[in-house]
Amino acid sequence: MREKAIYILAILAAVVMISNLKTVFTGLPDEAMQGAIYRIIFIHVPAAWMSMFLYVVMALWSAAALGFNTRLSAMMAQALAPTGAIMTFIALWTGAFWGRPTWGTYWAWDARMTSELILLFLYLGVIALRNAIDDPRRADRACAVLALTGVVNIPIIYFSVHWWNTLHQGSSVSLTKAPAMAAIMLTGMLIMALAAWFYAIAATLARVRSIMLERERGTAWVASLREVRNA
Repeated sequence: MREKAIYILAILAAVVMISNLKTVFTGLPDEAMQGAIYRIIFIHVPAAWMSMFLYVVMALWSAAALGFNTRLSAMMAQALAPTGAIMTFIALWTGAFWGRPTWGTYWAWDARMTSELILLFLYLGVIALRNAIDDPRRADRACAVLALTGVVNIPIIYFSVHWWNTLHQGSSVSLTKAPAMAAIMLTGMLIMALAAWFYAIAATLARVRSIMLERERGTAWVASLREVRNA
């Protein structure tokens, strides 16, 4: 049943993403100032949202692992890091391609761009630190401390456009103000965020399952699994 849930979520992510991208590229008009290039926001913005959200979730699982010494919490944090790194890389990569025609450069040491790059380094640091420590329990604690230390970067990313004079535009979507874009564009962006959410859940569940099987490979319950028996 758990495997079926992962497959269903992965299929939903692919179907929602592909169908929405088709609508975005064929059903929406060009933007008055930016032309066709604005369509990159339908990938860039959801990826940026997910990069920050997944880090917060990873930090929460890390806090639970430190506070309650639960192995599952540490495994969940471990499983989230690669997906968060992927989302952060996509946000940076698409942002660079968006910046070239709008700002005249692929990269500027803008406050939001720089803090998002730091987020990528934090994800990679958590992954590298875990691979550098052989003892899983020590690795859990070390990675949890790093993840919790780095969470301070999340509000910096979010509020950077308000705290500093930056090239990056302000938030088009806010919880306290009306969205600064047409409803049809906002709908397309939220649907892409939903697809990214489906993907993140599927990838994390698949990865945490593999981590559990690896860590518990000597236990009776793992040995009783059908795929292990047939291997």
